[in-house]
Amino acid sequence: MKLLTFKKENQILAGVLMEDEHFVLDLTKAAELSGQDHFPETLLDCIKTGNQIVNDIEKLTEWAEANEEKAREAIYEVKEMQLLAPIPRPLKNVFCIGKNYAEHAIELGSKDDIPEHVMVFTKAPTTVIGHEQLIEAHESVTSELDYEGELAIVIGKKGRAIPREEAMDYVFGYTIINDVTARDLQKQHKQFFLGKSLDSTCPVGPWIVPASYVEDPSKLRIQTRVNGEVRQDSTTDQLIFPLDEIISVLSSGMTLEPGDLIATGTPAGVGKGFKPPRFLKKGDTVEIEIEGIGTLKNTVE
Repeated sequence: MKLLTFKKENQILAGVLMEDEHFVLDLTKAAELSGQDHFPETLLDCIKTGNQIVNDIEKLTEWAEANEEKAREAIYEVKEMQLLAPIPRPLKNVFCIGKNYAEHAIELGSKDDIPEHVMVFTKAPTTVIGHEQLIEAHESVTSELDYEGELAIVIGKKGRAIPREEAMDYVFGYTIINDVTARDLQKQHKQFFLGKSLDSTCPVGPWIVPASYVEDPSKLRIQTRVNGEVRQDSTTDQLIFPLDEIISVLSSGMTLEPGDLIATGTPAGVGKGFKPPRFLKKGDTVEIEIEGIGTLKNTVE
């Protein structure tokens, strides 16, 4: 199941990708046609209702397949719409985990840079864009724009001081994030926020896959390609701090809420790690593919 947010005729709608992946079912419209009232209007609203919504969407999809003629009004071709980020405007900053793959920490420094504790920074909500939307080059601000392909957690229910053994119960699903970074700003300011928060530098998507549809998120292959060339190629079992620990640490004194996004860290192979560095430039296309999730694609403009 792939849940998405799309724009069609100036309306922003929540949908589910149908089996052949060429069509999308408009969830609100399908619910109306099937006789349901008060179905959540946005994907964030769906997430806020809890994991039961996944079962409701399964039933809606089954209804649409069994009632093809009646459901036709709620089914659109993918090529007719614009995919947005699944949560186009997060309610708070995107949480990001730094240096969470040992080889990435080493490529940006040395073995001494491998962290002993979870490193956390954030990206402003205004950074978020969707699949195939353009990443602004920001040439007046940076000459060192870099890519970082990451598995992202979507929190599904409110929690604080979450024990590790319960942490995965708080996950609604997974998506992909490109943590685009201005390395020179990051270095200049001695902190991550400005270098991580330029507008359009957080592509997210193309959709959210519910947790129940991802067999083992700790063993997913993640690959980043720039203009077709593989730059990053790893698996999520290489994370220094696994997903349950990340959630537990973040929530230790801070409330996590439905719709919160957590980028879990990037593998080795970022542009800054090459000698000489290979930063992004106008016209470059970045594709991040994660097994079982999909492919997020964006071009720098």
